[in-house]
Amino acid sequence: MQIRRRFRRGFSLIELLIVIAIILIIAAIAIPKLTSARMAAFEMASIRALHTVNTAQIQYFSTYGRYAQSLMELGPPTGNAAPSPAAADLLPGDLSTGIKSGYVFTMVGTPGGYTVNADPQTFSVTGGRTFYTDHTNIIRNHFGNEPASENDPEIQ
Repeated sequence: MQIRRRFRRGFSLIELLIVIAIILIIAAIAIPKLTSARMAAFEMASIRALHTVNTAQIQYFSTYGRYAQSLMELGPPTGNAAPSPAAADLLPGDLSTGIKSGYVFTMVGTPGGYTVNADPQTFSVTGGRTFYTDHTNIIRNHFGNEPASENDPEIQ
């Protein structure tokens, strides 16, 4: 009596479907966590950028005797020009244009200082909070899509 053994090559359709189902379950669990981690990274980058703006404003004030009225005044000069009050070369180019790491930065000069708001480009995708700082160097945050203001709580 001869026993015939058949050797299979590859996977059966059922085995392949089980593997695909397992991969889909893992992806369904991982993608929301990845999105929230990405959003938190954008928020932290925006807080760091606000610290950078505050530091640049202090340097600008000590050099030119006044606060800069726009982010472009804190940014790099064009070409090989020397730093000046119009472009002090205190901020990187991307931040001086007002968009960095999923946030839009707007600065308004005031007679006694400045205010800066950082708002997500797409709320609940690039950020879930808005941020505010001014010449006091305190950074404040607001949970929601309304712009943060001096009345919001300070970030500790």
